[in-house]
Amino acid sequence: MSGMRVLPRIPKLSPAAKNLRILVFDIETAPHLVHAWGLFKQNVSLNQIIEPGKVFAFAYKWVGTGRTMFASEQSHGHEGMVQLAWDLFDEADIVIGYNSAPFDIPHMQREFLLAGLTPPKPFKQIDLLKTIRKQFNFASGKLDWVAQSLGIGHKTHHEGHMLWRRCLDGDPKAWAKMGTYAKQDVALTEKLYHYLLPWLTNAPHLGQMSRDEHSCPYCGGKRLRRDGTTHAFVTSYRLYECLNCHAWIRGTKKLQDATTTRPATIN
Repeated sequence: MSGMRVLPRIPKLSPAAKNLRILVFDIETAPHLVHAWGLFKQNVSLNQIIEPGKVFAFAYKWVGTGRTMFASEQSHGHEGMVQLAWDLFDEADIVIGYNSAPFDIPHMQREFLLAGLTPPKPFKQIDLLKTIRKQFNFASGKLDWVAQSLGIGHKTHHEGHMLWRRCLDGDPKAWAKMGTYAKQDVALTEKLYHYLLPWLTNAPHLGQMSRDEHSCPYCGGKRLRRDGTTHAFVTSYRLYECLNCHAWIRGTKKLQDATTTRPATIN
């Protein structure tokens, strides 16, 4: 097919952008323990809650490093695990996750609040599920489906809810399996982040954050090629392609200004 552009490789961040502290993060939560009178369409009231759900484990990795780590109540105790997460967030410039904006980050910040911790330093978020839903129409938005569709791997399979029960009962083998499962989710999320770099139109400007504004906002690369012009409603700008991640970038200098206002509506 003439003119088709194929991504030659999965893009990586530029050396300058790698100086940023970019954290890939994924939590695992314990379910609510409740009294229930049935199994179908139950309305559980507050006085039926025996113990509310909580974050009981998480996996994390700094982009550009080789190791994926796992922390849990079993290995760190609940307070130690929460403190470690707070330290990571406090150090991070950007936190990346999958469905992290409505799930992982609010759950973790609830744990900070309950522990009496102050907010960590402000950080930017990249929720890759938002990009998947906005830019594409996969048969499923689940991480496992998207990763397998792109050929970058798959989630670790397990026995389902029973694994969580065994962890809550303190089974060491179950905790080891939970660690493997959570770390694989983080590994897939990091691979997907690199794969989606040129599509991340709502991500923070990596060039600006790394103090190099004359670079690609998506990967921080400096090899930009002028390729035509792009147009807003009344203004035109230079258009560039990043030769590292192949994202399209609009220049900041206006090429022309509107010389007339829009005509008034004729009734």
